[in-house]
Amino acid sequence: MRKLFIPVFAIMTLVSACKNDYLDFTYTDGNIRDENDIWSSDRNTRGFLNNVYFGLLNRYNLDGNGSMLSQASDEAVNSNLTSSINIFNNDTWGSLRTNDDQYANMYNYIRRANIFLEKAPESGVTPASDIPKLRGEAFFLRALFHFELMRRYGPIVLATKSFTLSDDLDLPRSTVDEVAAQIARDCDSAAAVLTPSLVDLGAGDKGRATATAALALKARTLLYAASPLNNEGNDVTKWQRAADAARAVVATGKHNLLTQAQLPNLWNYGTLAYNNEVIFATQADNNNTLELNNAPISYDGARGRTNPTQELVDAFDVRSTGKPITDPTSGYNPANPYADRDPRLALFIITNGQTFKGRAVETFEGGRDRVPTNVNSTKTGYYMRKFMSESAFWGVGSAINVRRPWVMFRYAEVLLNYAEALNEAQGPVADVYSAVNQIRARVGMPALPAGLTKDQMRERIQRERQVELCFEEHRFFDVRRWKRGEQLFNRPVTGIKITRNGTALTYERFEVDRRIFNAKMYRFPIPQVELNRAPKNLKQNPGW
Repeated sequence: MRKLFIPVFAIMTLVSACKNDYLDFTYTDGNIRDENDIWSSDRNTRGFLNNVYFGLLNRYNLDGNGSMLSQASDEAVNSNLTSSINIFNNDTWGSLRTNDDQYANMYNYIRRANIFLEKAPESGVTPASDIPKLRGEAFFLRALFHFELMRRYGPIVLATKSFTLSDDLDLPRSTVDEVAAQIARDCDSAAAVLTPSLVDLGAGDKGRATATAALALKARTLLYAASPLNNEGNDVTKWQRAADAARAVVATGKHNLLTQAQLPNLWNYGTLAYNNEVIFATQADNNNTLELNNAPISYDGARGRTNPTQELVDAFDVRSTGKPITDPTSGYNPANPYADRDPRLALFIITNGQTFKGRAVETFEGGRDRVPTNVNSTKTGYYMRKFMSESAFWGVGSAINVRRPWVMFRYAEVLLNYAEALNEAQGPVADVYSAVNQIRARVGMPALPAGLTKDQMRERIQRERQVELCFEEHRFFDVRRWKRGEQLFNRPVTGIKITRNGTALTYERFEVDRRIFNAKMYRFPIPQVELNRAPKNLKQNPGW
């Protein structure tokens, strides 16, 4: 994102809006007394749009203590057993006790985007020919903020104008189909005028919206709208529209998959910042908080927060055969469980004996990374590896930080979105195989076997998403949109107990945590404070 200028008034309004109702921010501070001073100035108008980007969500640390949404799914456990993330897992959340509540926050930034869309045409932007592109960015941001609301709360109130306190705000919620259609329209408006892709942006503009970002958001939105949670009648035309939208991203030719050697650096540190696989990402932060929160505990007092589950580890196929470990012909050896596995296992998850920062991690009983008396010790026998840089340092002495954004859209997800939607629309046709096999081939995994049925292909695509997109917040929402929550989330999650006898190791699965999921949890509860403001039309989501 361009860093040249963000006005003081923008920062002040951001702070005030977070504390109060989303309508309760003003345009001005002690330096700018009149709204006209914003829109008459090129610099101030651009600065107002820059401020709208503050609504983007950086998801590496939801609570300031290392929680991630993966810990509220079957992907991981938080080593801090008192973490607020656990209210998702034990049925103690509700309208008065929310977590990751983005309701007022997203409407706050939708309003900012709407104000820009309304004011920019008559603003002092120079040259005026830049105005359509800047409005394209606002269309994209408005669409993205509506999507964040839709995937949490389902039917929502569409906000396509900048409401004021004099307006009637007790408005009916639009259906998911109506919301998805509006998001798609905004994405089309954005894609028509924006820079083609992230790689076409100048160095100072990385993090700004692009045409492929808008197309990727449209594709993801239509996939959600076509999924069982929102498509009870299984209208296949919705699946086809989602497939067509994902195919449009592929057809641009602007993005590709990184190689296996490059994959660890996809998340924009080192020499691959904002690489060709990244479609849209937030502005990069420069810190070591991710490593401090998630590295194994013997590394300079790290907190080891994200502990992958055995369920996630089991999802990685056997490398040589390409088969799931549950297949008796896969070649999986439970006495040597991490040998000959999908290479992404070692890239995304730290297992016992794996090298990290120059030495082997010890998660066997009594090992330096499995210490029951340390409250931060892994609860599952695993630590997260994805996202983290081994060049970061957080111990005694000078810190070494890394630059890393939150990647919101990447090409591998687009391919998986395309495969899923096309399989539901047409069955396992050649393009379905091609999309999934591209992702498997980049890490040397065998292609999917020919002759899969539609149901079998669905299972393989869902497993591929579980592996490729782990810890990126997809699993939490994927299981919900597939309506498989009672099957996959309403059960215990497990870990591995590793006992060492000399050089011999034995492995025993054990229960880590019992999880609860019921039908109301497919949607987030509407916060009670919002219901109180709109008692006539808003209404609570079912079950809450």
